[in-house]
Amino acid sequence: MLKKRIITSLWFVPLLIIVVWFGGEAGFTALMVVFGVLAALEFYRMVAISKAPPFTYFGLIWTALFILSRNSELLARLEPHFNPSLVTPLLLTSAVVLPLIGLLSRRQKEEAFTTWGWTIAGILYVGWLLSYLVALRGLDGGRNWVFLALFTTWASDTAAFFIGGKLGRHKLAPNISPGKTWEGTMGGIVGAIIMSILFFTPTPFRLPLVYWQVIGLSVLVSIFGQVGDLVESLLKRNMGVKDSGTLLPGHGGILDRMDSIIFAGIVVYYYVIWAI
Repeated sequence: MLKKRIITSLWFVPLLIIVVWFGGEAGFTALMVVFGVLAALEFYRMVAISKAPPFTYFGLIWTALFILSRNSELLARLEPHFNPSLVTPLLLTSAVVLPLIGLLSRRQKEEAFTTWGWTIAGILYVGWLLSYLVALRGLDGGRNWVFLALFTTWASDTAAFFIGGKLGRHKLAPNISPGKTWEGTMGGIVGAIIMSILFFTPTPFRLPLVYWQVIGLSVLVSIFGQVGDLVESLLKRNMGVKDSGTLLPGHGGILDRMDSIIFAGIVVYYYVIWAI
């Protein structure tokens, strides 16, 4: 399993780095749309085992639209013809209303609102939350802010995995994810702090922050990233599955790899908006 994890990381991680570095906002948005749709598909396949399967195709399309809606270049093109500030309310309203109308055409009326709830849940959980990474990439210095979210999350996950496996004794949330420990959690925070050195020393990734700001932000990224991991673990436990998919050998599915990054992007985005 460890060998498969390493092999998968050797192509998955460089792919993200190359797109963030060279792809610009458009290239990064396109990659996030692909990952978002694949993650949403995994989400809907997991929840489809319920008695009320969701509107999968609708959810996939609206997931992509939510991610695209945070691209600043695309919004700028809309501005002469359409008020960009109306895009998000319009998407949110249509995401709520259209599936309700769709319920009326379904033969199966039992558990109808469960169908509606799962459909919206996938759109918001994957599409809306992942869109924060796109919005982050569109900010001034967005490339390095995205790298901060990605690198510190990866360092946190890796340190938590190895330290938890070697030293873990005290269970963190045994009813949700039995393999996670407090030792692994603390190791993840330390790993994120070590990685944060890249962002306040003279490197191509340096950010306009002093060292204590970068360290504090990396701690928040690690904590919220691990919370995101637990959230997805709870979902999988509720659905009775081990992994969200099989696309990434040794890791599971796309959603298994994006669960921490989704939450990390939100933390970094609001930190930049409020504190910089």
